[in-house]
Amino acid sequence: MMSRAQLRAQGWDFRSVGRQVGSGRWALHGLQTVALHTGPRGESAHRQRALWEVGKGIAALDGVTALQVAGLQGYDDDRIHVSVKHTARVAEPSGVLLHKVIRRVPDELVGVGPTRTRPAVAAVRAAHWAVSDRQAALLLAMPVQQRLVTGASLLAAVREIRGRNRRRFISLVALDVADGAQSLGELDFARLCRSRGLPTPSRQALRSGWRGRVYLDVSWDDIELAVEIDGSQHTWGLALSDDHFRQNDLVIRGDRVLRMTLMGLRLQPDAFMDQVCRAHAIMRARAA
Repeated sequence: MMSRAQLRAQGWDFRSVGRQVGSGRWALHGLQTVALHTGPRGESAHRQRALWEVGKGIAALDGVTALQVAGLQGYDDDRIHVSVKHTARVAEPSGVLLHKVIRRVPDELVGVGPTRTRPAVAAVRAAHWAVSDRQAALLLAMPVQQRLVTGASLLAAVREIRGRNRRRFISLVALDVADGAQSLGELDFARLCRSRGLPTPSRQALRSGWRGRVYLDVSWDDIELAVEIDGSQHTWGLALSDDHFRQNDLVIRGDRVLRMTLMGLRLQPDAFMDQVCRAHAIMRARAA
């Protein structure tokens, strides 16, 4: 695949390209894109076509598409997301989802390969463009989990990118994903408890566990009910197995332990608090 500009630089003018297309040797894929064959095109060719058709020098692969180019696995989106500055007057080619951004932030674009935004910027923009909070949270979490983005770079991008949708939600989820404020989940949980009429739980309650002292995120010691709020680091390496051993030991000793991730607390606070209220009522009745 070549752009018409590239072909002109090699001596192929409009008429000579037309003859190759008319003879069935080449194929047109838009106003600016020429395939030097008539066979199928791969993903990289589709993405490059999108950049040429929108406009060289003004378009960049962005959002989910930029993350996929960077190596994101396990997330499917057949559309090609391309960003341009909001002042650009361009058409939206077939198969392309065009996004207009207020500005390009410093060092936003990657200098090698197809023109694209760096992963942290792409993740934050993808979250702003998502169709739901759940999808937005996923697009912030997956790049960090897959080591495409560091927690620090994600938080920096959140400060730089001022999207139109779900700004507060994205800021909170980015903190959760980056483990920038573990106590944030505990403080929010205490607020949710008060809104449901539950007593404010103790934070960082001490227990004796299978490896000595164990600190619970929040608990009601008088009824032996605890809640653990897990950040993303709980899924790394052997941490999850250690957490299971710890929880099993607490349950054997008589505590009832409920668990939820910070992400789950953000996305479905009402559903989780329904469970907490039920557990609190049961344990309160048993203690009476």
